[in-house]
Amino acid sequence: MRRRHEGPPFDFLPERCSGNGQIRAHEKERDVAQAKQGDKVKVHYTGRFEDGTVFDTSDGRDPIEFTIGSGRIIPGFDKGVRGMVVGERKTVEVPPDQAYGEHHQRLVAKVKASEFPKDITPRLGQQLQTQDKNGREVNVRVTEINGDMVTLDANHPLAGKKLLFEIELVGIG
Repeated sequence: MRRRHEGPPFDFLPERCSGNGQIRAHEKERDVAQAKQGDKVKVHYTGRFEDGTVFDTSDGRDPIEFTIGSGRIIPGFDKGVRGMVVGERKTVEVPPDQAYGEHHQRLVAKVKASEFPKDITPRLGQQLQTQDKNGREVNVRVTEINGDMVTLDANHPLAGKKLLFEIELVGIG
């Protein structure tokens, strides 16, 4: 039994019709817009670590929107979207230097739990704000508690990790 098509197996473009009602031949590839620098795009994605664990996804949410080259998205993801066409899906491997950078040990500090303000009891995974020696606010995470010693890490949680993104371009413009 033949499968029935839901719609025509071609794109009908009225501007490509000649006066006698026939469609002029064209190469579809020439007419498909590719995402490029400065384009506002909509993208669905799933981010995974190398072991396959999902760390973030737009599944079940609206696609993310950004302008290619604006610096709002990590460079490796931005580069991965360039050249894609609407409806295209691909997997992009993003090394740390094109994502959240390398993990820097100089951004890790061990502090005695007794040095914390009385109203804060450190918990593993807890996010806190502190200040550097110049008075600037710094976001840190509690990454280890060993007795009275608490390890605080100011690196981005994804620093030092190779990331894999499954990307689907859902719109340009």
